[in-house]
Amino acid sequence: MNDILIKKTVSFFKESFGSEPKKIVLSPGRINIIGEHVDYNDGYVLPAAIDKIICFAFEKNYTNTSKIIAIDLDDSFEVDLTTDMELTDNVWTNYLRGVINQLKSKGFKFDGFNCVFSSNIPVGSGLSSSAALECGFLFGINELFDLKIKPVDIALMGQSAEHWVGINCGIMDQFSSVMGQENKVIKIDCRTLEYEYHDADFNEYSLILFDSNVKHSLFSSAYNTRREECEEGLSILKNNFPEINSFRDCTESQVLSVKDKMSENVFKRSLFAVKEIKRVTLACEALDKGDIQTLGKLMFETHEGLSVDYEVSCAELDMIVDTLKKEEAVVGSRLMGGGFGGCTINLIKKGHEERIKEQLKALYFDTFGIELKIYDVKIGNGTSLYKPVG
Repeated sequence: MNDILIKKTVSFFKESFGSEPKKIVLSPGRINIIGEHVDYNDGYVLPAAIDKIICFAFEKNYTNTSKIIAIDLDDSFEVDLTTDMELTDNVWTNYLRGVINQLKSKGFKFDGFNCVFSSNIPVGSGLSSSAALECGFLFGINELFDLKIKPVDIALMGQSAEHWVGINCGIMDQFSSVMGQENKVIKIDCRTLEYEYHDADFNEYSLILFDSNVKHSLFSSAYNTRREECEEGLSILKNNFPEINSFRDCTESQVLSVKDKMSENVFKRSLFAVKEIKRVTLACEALDKGDIQTLGKLMFETHEGLSVDYEVSCAELDMIVDTLKKEEAVVGSRLMGGGFGGCTINLIKKGHEERIKEQLKALYFDTFGIELKIYDVKIGNGTSLYKPVG
């Protein structure tokens, strides 16, 4: 699949610019095994890069102008590197302008270049195609002009580029896109950015994403409200327990003890945050023991928490998880990402995948009249240079 994408990108580059690209970069999307809605609550997350990628081809053009072509969008733009970057109405270009803006504002020196890219990351499915776009583009410029930017700084600059576009994301997406390793998940401490790898040996299981194919408009307003509710809950906890700095210093019993001082919603959000932060640690312990059953149980618990306490699920996602929960071959399932649509991430025992896919697809269509999209994913490497074999 990726080989076809690389060939397509390289041949399109040759047709467009009449030359071979000097650098080819592969930048992956990501999944998050567990640790949802806790990146802005000083928690831990457990993401991994996947084998769905954006492929970029680059060359220097020895001018002050860069030309960038998005094959899949049948669109391109040129940018004068001597001018200040400004947001435009053509949204996809803003992510790349944001990267150039980051490089310029930090004083990096580089000239014009030609770039072509194409992707097999499903857009809008919660697999962080925007982070792959920013980080792959930045990685390529770094390689082309030998700017010596460290991987962690590429992730941070990618995040800042997205903030410039107007999306106040956490660091998880860019970090996992750049720092991912094959068959490993990354436990990231969202407070300090310390990280550690854990083996993700899913030998007997397949990782399958069921995309609900819906995106409810509640998302952005509810996201901001959840952040505010968590902040309110934390300030009540701090007033009662001076030793608490964040939810991760906090126990469930402490949240329960101040329940009467919180509104019902603030209590539920706070309880979810404390439980979810703990679940990430338990998930790492389970992975270290190769105990995939326990990991799956934690995934189901996360979904329950996101649906009942955090209230960011929807009928479509709940139906997918509730249906799969009755299947013995499904060890874990939960909504992944912000919620109100998008994907569920599922661990399914090998040999049962096709039957479950067909049954769920039919049932989902009968219930909602919507086609279920299905993506098989494997845990892959982070952003890297492609070196042709031979």
